[in-house]
Amino acid sequence: MRFVVTAGPTREPLDPVRYLSNASSGRMGFALAEAAARRGHEVVLVAGPVALETPSGVARRLDVVTARDLQGVLAEEVPSCDVLLMCAAVCDYRPVEVVEHKIKREPGVWQLTLEPNPDLLAELAPRKGDRIFIGFALESENGEVNARAKLERKGLDAIALNAPANIGRSTGRLTVIRRDGETLEQGPASKAVLAEGLVRLAEELASPG
Repeated sequence: MRFVVTAGPTREPLDPVRYLSNASSGRMGFALAEAAARRGHEVVLVAGPVALETPSGVARRLDVVTARDLQGVLAEEVPSCDVLLMCAAVCDYRPVEVVEHKIKREPGVWQLTLEPNPDLLAELAPRKGDRIFIGFALESENGEVNARAKLERKGLDAIALNAPANIGRSTGRLTVIRRDGETLEQGPASKAVLAEGLVRLAEELASPG
């Protein structure tokens, strides 16, 4: 099958040298890409700004920076895929104004106005068809409730609930919630092992017989 795997953070520029982002290392997404390639699938890896080498066996790597960069790549790549593993930590907001020159320090409070980025999975949901979409949810409270709501809202086949404590680590644990209501606890284990489990789940969902 053809897998599209997204990984790492996005960045939203404030000025030529500053940006909004998050602490995602990209390791989980890269582990997913490696696991899918190892199992014989054609893999397109869409990576945010991370310092990681392309995993062995990946057919193509496409690098993006902003949420809208990622939006454009997904619009091109998802229509021809069988499975989308949406592991990227996409910034929910971006500055309304990107300043042309470096912002100088001045006395007083500096206010920043943000606007929402596009909801990439929600945009893709109407064109999902028979494709398998698996997303991620990073929650610090009410994890399962919020993850199940996201699964329904974005039309996913499954969602992997992650915790802030897993960020940047080589190991972790996931609660995987399927659309049929089944919940699977994975880990603690290496991200390679967690990725293998998610790729196998995608295979199962794509070929339920």
